[in-house]
Amino acid sequence: MDAHLRIDFLVEERIILELKSVETVLPVFEAQLLTYLKLVNIRLGFLINFNVPLIKHGIKRIIR
Repeated sequence: MDAHLRIDFLVEERIILELKSVETVLPVFEAQLLTYLKLVNIRLGFLINFNVPLIKHGIKRIIR
């Protein structure tokens, strides 16, 4: 199986940003971010959904 995985943003090789613009943040998005964190051995990631009235309500911090 050929999986094409692409990290949206890698900040200073320490933080992964996974960007979305969706009505509902699904558990699969968190699983995707966790997979990226494990594959590149990084502890901190943010799942950011831009489809919210106030951006702070669309940010979820994930620590592995």
